[in-house]
Amino acid sequence: MGNTFGAFCYAPRYFHQKIMLPLSKSIFKAYDIRGVVGVTLDAGIARQIGRAFGSAACAKGESTVIIGRDGRLSGLELVTALATGLQDAGVDVVDLGVVVTPMVYFATHVLGAQSGIMVTGSHNPPDYNGFKMVLAGEAIYGEAIQQLYQAVANGSAKPTMVVPSGSYRQHDIKDAYLQRIVSDTHLVRPMKIVADCGNGVAGAFAGELYRALGCEVDELFCEVDGTFPNHHPDPAHPENLQDVIRALKNSDAEIGLAFDGDGDRLGVVTKDGQIIYPDRQLMLFAADVLTRNQGKEILYDVKCTRHLAPWIAEHGGKPLMWKTGHSLVKAKMRETAAPLGGEMSGHIFFKDRWYGFDDGLYAGARLLELLSREANPSAVLNALPQSSSTPELHLKLEEGENFGLIEKLQAEAKFPGSDDIIKIDGLRVEYADGFGLARSSNTTPVVVMRFEAESEQALLRIQAEFKRVILAAKPDAALPF
Repeated sequence: MGNTFGAFCYAPRYFHQKIMLPLSKSIFKAYDIRGVVGVTLDAGIARQIGRAFGSAACAKGESTVIIGRDGRLSGLELVTALATGLQDAGVDVVDLGVVVTPMVYFATHVLGAQSGIMVTGSHNPPDYNGFKMVLAGEAIYGEAIQQLYQAVANGSAKPTMVVPSGSYRQHDIKDAYLQRIVSDTHLVRPMKIVADCGNGVAGAFAGELYRALGCEVDELFCEVDGTFPNHHPDPAHPENLQDVIRALKNSDAEIGLAFDGDGDRLGVVTKDGQIIYPDRQLMLFAADVLTRNQGKEILYDVKCTRHLAPWIAEHGGKPLMWKTGHSLVKAKMRETAAPLGGEMSGHIFFKDRWYGFDDGLYAGARLLELLSREANPSAVLNALPQSSSTPELHLKLEEGENFGLIEKLQAEAKFPGSDDIIKIDGLRVEYADGFGLARSSNTTPVVVMRFEAESEQALLRIQAEFKRVILAAKPDAALPF
């Protein structure tokens, strides 16, 4: 992307307020910025980030940045400081208010400004917050985020002269966003659904959206509350879906949808309480998308089921396994012109009929469109191919150890009897009857592992192989299996 964060179209005004917290490099993650409010993140840091990002936007020829925030208690203070920093850099600010992250992405496609920042802690605990960023139409990640850190840390975000401040205005994007989804998706018949928003910001919009599509909606925890008093808003973990499972069991609702804290990820539960993980959701979406996009690549991350590649090929597509990370998948989709991508974490990216960004609410609408054609939606979902598998397993390590361990395994580990060893993101070892994965998290000091096999015996055998190589590399590792 180039070193955009050191270049300025304006030299921003001096900021006299004392910065209460020192800048911590630890908050600048692989795909976003994220920290603990009052410990590693505060309004002063948010303003500095706004200045640096605003200057980068100017360097890209962008004069306006769109901002929004989720329902976290610290959101208003941080977004206010962020807006001030952006204005310091001479950038005009359009504030969407309290929105889901996809609304900020949507706004960068329809409001004539291609840069945006969402203030969100995503699925992290209540005391976290952070920033997801789009710069000149591209989600920034990796080196670009580190350039942003450097711009703040080395003082290049500090001013040399007084310049006119950028303007500020508020804009309500809700109606345009909801109408765009409603006009794009059509249910064959009305459906009754359960929608669990976990008190995240999706609760402000999910009920209205799905009712507009013709659904009867049983809302669970749709009151936006940044303390998340009922359960954590992360549908990737089964414990957070138990309320949906109970609601489906005790009502005549057909299907359950669950959303994360900022509305960009989707969880799905069938009438009989089966969790349809995102790699299997992707099968249903791929079969539909490929009817209009024969021969195109469908992206999925290294954590997804081994049944996905043959499914995509059977439906006329080209399977492409890629690195985990919503920004990485988005960038690869742009490169390959893929009409669909997805991650095991719940990010689903539709370029077919949509804009290519991850959007849990829109993915839910597309799912309901397909299921409304079926007399028994749960039977269709449950029939999608699956094997015995584990959830994500985490090997907890000290800061930085996770990367070193994976590098050592990639260089030295041997897996006799394996069919293929894939190293695009950690180690994914393929066998005739299953696979094992170990990859470094880019956000926390853990090695993430997942296993899948055709039998419980095969699952245990593959886990034993990974245990052998990990303990050889790190004898004191406290393995989670």
